[in-house]
Amino acid sequence: MTQRAFVGESALGGGALGLALAPALTPDGLAASPSFFHGFALHPQVLARGLVTLADITATRYFKYVPTTLHDPVLTAHGDRLRAEVFSACNGVYARLDVLGAGLAGGEISHGTPNVDVGTKMRQLLSAVGRESTLHLDVGEEGLRAVTATDTAVERPVQMPDRWVRALGNAAELHHGLIEVFRVGKLPARQFLTQLPPVTATNKSGWLTAGRTGIRVAPRPGPGAVFVNGLHRLSALRRLLTHAEGLAAYGPADGSAGPAAIELELPGARILLALTEESWRGYSGEGALLEGLASPTVLDDADLLSVSLAFEPVVDEGKLSRESGLDLARVRGALAVLAASGRVGWDVRDAAWFHRELPSDPDRVTKDNPRLVAARKLVEAGAVRPVDGRPGEFTVTSSGTPYRVTPGAVEPLPRCTCLWTLKHGNGRGPCKHQLAVRLSLGAEVELAAPVEDEAPAAGGTA
Repeated sequence: MTQRAFVGESALGGGALGLALAPALTPDGLAASPSFFHGFALHPQVLARGLVTLADITATRYFKYVPTTLHDPVLTAHGDRLRAEVFSACNGVYARLDVLGAGLAGGEISHGTPNVDVGTKMRQLLSAVGRESTLHLDVGEEGLRAVTATDTAVERPVQMPDRWVRALGNAAELHHGLIEVFRVGKLPARQFLTQLPPVTATNKSGWLTAGRTGIRVAPRPGPGAVFVNGLHRLSALRRLLTHAEGLAAYGPADGSAGPAAIELELPGARILLALTEESWRGYSGEGALLEGLASPTVLDDADLLSVSLAFEPVVDEGKLSRESGLDLARVRGALAVLAASGRVGWDVRDAAWFHRELPSDPDRVTKDNPRLVAARKLVEAGAVRPVDGRPGEFTVTSSGTPYRVTPGAVEPLPRCTCLWTLKHGNGRGPCKHQLAVRLSLGAEVELAAPVEDEAPAAGGTA
């Protein structure tokens, strides 16, 4: 795990809040003393409460509620906005605060991505910021430094939890399938927030629908509805109730129950909370990227695209295709690899990828996707055989047991007779037999380094 060291101290005047972050990668390379932003927050309490909201989320296990001590957002400067991202301690909630250029004044937003901490002292200081406070930002070279008229807090860098990188990739892929289902204004948004159950409440779920009287929670699906499993997982948003100017709900394009996201409009900012399909499921174990990674050229394609990324808040896939000479399908697969390394995310509001830069780990795709590694071993061993007279059907022999992989009538992935698929369907990504078939249909298969396969599902194999 890469951890960047501090190299200096930023200086700020009294009565201001200064943020100073660790050295980071920028479009011009690694900067020993990066300066992402110097200026003022036009809505200081919104920014302060937004950061505390992120701290609340990352310190909470929503499945069987237990508070924890995690408080470490990932901050990215995109040139037109500052983004802070976290996962809940249970890994089932992704949250992102976007502080837009319209909410900042007096300085130019630069580019870069560091990892920081919001500890107890910092939280206390941020919680005390009022509407009339003056808040100055110095996003720079030494940790997270906050200075107000009466208090100062300094935080040191922290290592990013390893499973956060896996979760960032899966979140990007899962969010890629979400569309805006409805949007409401200030009064319905605030009314909805007041009705959210507390974080310790039972797992209340339902279909959110916007009507003339506001947002209601229905027990059954209907037109223009978004299913939210575990409404208590949205409870942290109540801290921003008095700042909410609107709310948008995002769900699967086919209207089914699945991952969902709720976004609050704030003065000069917005905050998004995205939830896994089930409250007990975490983003790090979803396997959402596996199908996109099952290509013999995808790793080389990702290396080719990575040099074109420059911390864009909106990544233009068509431009990447033209610059790289790759077709859009290969660009999409390469972005899946970059997402698996945490280097790109998906913004449901912009319906586009965005670039963040994390420490490079060439082996991450292999380490974080044991099903893919196992599939490559099956192909190498000649375990994939077509079924005579049945186009599109294959047998895959694993640990001496043959499994039948057949095309699905409706499903985007083929079906398999293994217990993993019988238990999970395709809701947690393809099994290793489905991946082996996909790899065998491609060109030359790149062999992975030996890595232990994932634990099989109870009574069977993945």
